[in-house]
Amino acid sequence: MGVKGIIFDLYGTLIDIETDESMEEIYRAIAHFLTYKEIYIHPDKVRDFYYQLLKQEKEKSREEYPEISVQAIWEAFLARHGLEARSGSHDLAVTLAYLYRGISRKCVQLYPSVKSVLDELQPRYRMGIVSDGQPCWVLPEMRALGLGTYFDPVIVSADHGFRKPDPRLIEKALDLMGVKSSEVLFVGNDMYRDIHGAGQLNIKTIFLRSNQGRQSYSQTTADYVATEFEGVLRGVKFLTSGSLAHGEARL
Repeated sequence: MGVKGIIFDLYGTLIDIETDESMEEIYRAIAHFLTYKEIYIHPDKVRDFYYQLLKQEKEKSREEYPEISVQAIWEAFLARHGLEARSGSHDLAVTLAYLYRGISRKCVQLYPSVKSVLDELQPRYRMGIVSDGQPCWVLPEMRALGLGTYFDPVIVSADHGFRKPDPRLIEKALDLMGVKSSEVLFVGNDMYRDIHGAGQLNIKTIFLRSNQGRQSYSQTTADYVATEFEGVLRGVKFLTSGSLAHGEARL
């Protein structure tokens, strides 16, 4: 059966991103911002509340690989400070999530050749995203980098409460794409979360060696290894025609 679709991981595969959630500026800026909403709290308390709530939500989850919504965390934070019944508290939680991400973000850019490769693949294959992350960050960052029109569906872990390598995220993508596991390829940069995760569904995989992600995992191999994003195109051609590209390998 021929390949009809390609599912991509996002961060570390298409998007090169670096964040630092330990920065004091994040919590100071949020604390200062909240004074305009009549919430007076020290920056250290903002940080402590945030991580306490995050820990509590993870402990409550029954998932093997839990994923917590940061928007829900900020909504709970606001509720603890008396804003749960006020109009606009939902929008304020989204704003706090934006502030948190925007200040912590040190770098966000496409890897070289991403758009040219996608432009070549798009006419021939349906393409989807399965990403660990937060929809309030993933979707705006994709649009900002010009990726908004390439992928349908976009499956984001925080919408579902669990993350990769749980195969259910990929299964959701398969259902929405209307394809079988034998009819897609999966491209990712993490040998455990991406390659092992897709392998549980017997999906053929392309492992992209990038500057992020786990490079190996016990008894897990990819069907093709690309050393830069242009190699993904060669990997697709190899896995659909059997023609191996020089300098890259099937493991």
